[in-house]
Amino acid sequence: MSKTNFDFDLIVIGAGYGGFDAAKHAAEHGMKVGIIESREMGGTCVNRGCVPSKALLAASGKVRELADSDHLSKFGIHAAPVRFERRKIADHANNLVSNVRNNLTKTLERAGVTILRGEGRLAGDQKVGLREINGVDRVLSAQDVILATGSDPFVPPGIELDGRTVFTSDEAVNLEWLPRWIAIIGSGYIGLEFADIYTALGCEVTMIEALDRVMPTFDPDITKIAARNLITGRDIDAKSGVLASKVSPGCPVKIELSDVSTRKLVEELEVDAVLVATGRVPSSKNLNLTSLSVETNKGFIPIDDSMRVLSNGRPLPHLWAVGDVTGKLMLAHTAAAQGTVAVENILGNIRTIDYRSIPAATFTHPEISSVGFSEDEASDFSAQEGFQLGIVRSYFKANSKALAELESDGLMKLLFRKDTGEILGAHIYGLHAADLIQEVANALARKQTVIELSREVHTHPTLSEVVEVAYKQAANQLKSS
Repeated sequence: MSKTNFDFDLIVIGAGYGGFDAAKHAAEHGMKVGIIESREMGGTCVNRGCVPSKALLAASGKVRELADSDHLSKFGIHAAPVRFERRKIADHANNLVSNVRNNLTKTLERAGVTILRGEGRLAGDQKVGLREINGVDRVLSAQDVILATGSDPFVPPGIELDGRTVFTSDEAVNLEWLPRWIAIIGSGYIGLEFADIYTALGCEVTMIEALDRVMPTFDPDITKIAARNLITGRDIDAKSGVLASKVSPGCPVKIELSDVSTRKLVEELEVDAVLVATGRVPSSKNLNLTSLSVETNKGFIPIDDSMRVLSNGRPLPHLWAVGDVTGKLMLAHTAAAQGTVAVENILGNIRTIDYRSIPAATFTHPEISSVGFSEDEASDFSAQEGFQLGIVRSYFKANSKALAELESDGLMKLLFRKDTGEILGAHIYGLHAADLIQEVANALARKQTVIELSREVHTHPTLSEVVEVAYKQAANQLKSS
């Protein structure tokens, strides 16, 4: 029973990672919790994002490795022609999704969370409307409410989806078929990961980027080396500075490409399929936010550092938001951290998040990762604060483990303050970059200096020595300055 006169101590709208962690944490602290979900438990990450896509990347990565006869021959290995079954690769992803979703659901049930199936919305102060799957509509009361409704793929105007020949990542993770020639609109992490999957499985790819260079959100030094391997070195035709102004589904799919500046038609393409990977938008329009005078910014719900929802710049009592719908960092692990922090604040324990220390990764082969400031952001910060920015680069080609794996084409770029030695950011491209970045993220969160970090002993021979070398290079710059 709730300790109050409310139906629940806490209602969470949305059962993705943000909502899951919030509900679980609250229940473990003795709160009566209800969680509302209109689709599959686990949200985007479990069902249509990171979980199934990583399963596809794992399988297709094995195919790529076995099919690279030149690479294998350097080890003295000669493999037979590679065969794979698309359906079983897809089943691997679907089975993983099912297992993770079931485990997540059982975890909430064991914690005592009430799972409410239907569409949730605000119905006034400390009230939540629930339209159940069967159409019944009722209003529930709660001491506190957390909004965790996530995001959906963004589809630019002029692009028509049919879910079969023109689709988003939501459908792509099902791997229902392998187009001979597929165009991918967008060269961010989603576009890159699916280009990795499709090329490994024998598809030709055309990558279309509206900005003036492919991989525009990545560090330029990282882009230079990564694009050479992930795009130029594969069966990918990359086009930048052009807009997919019109995409019509069918057999073939017809694409009109226009110049970004003039909007004049420059090229027409006919391909077998199109994947729209142009980012994500918050899922907030059905939350009835205006009932509490909450104004969104392009759909994103404004929050303060404690995850309280803001109205006219002021925090609203008992209303919180976490995850993609807040627009802070659209990553599953960010959502999970926000969910826990929101509950901690509800419990009276003051907690905030240092977003700058949260790492991000792109799971291509090899991987890309980053944490903290970009070089431009670090430069602006150094000018603002009046210190000299330090930059060092550490290369995988000098690393014994990378050389042993014959995977030595990689780079780590470390940004730091030359006055205090504090780390500001890092960017990595290379073997297991997604794992390596965590060490830097932890150091950044603890505000450790490169002098301190340069004294830490790393295992030899491991890829972690790429990080160690960067720390020592940075420390030497401080000692000599």
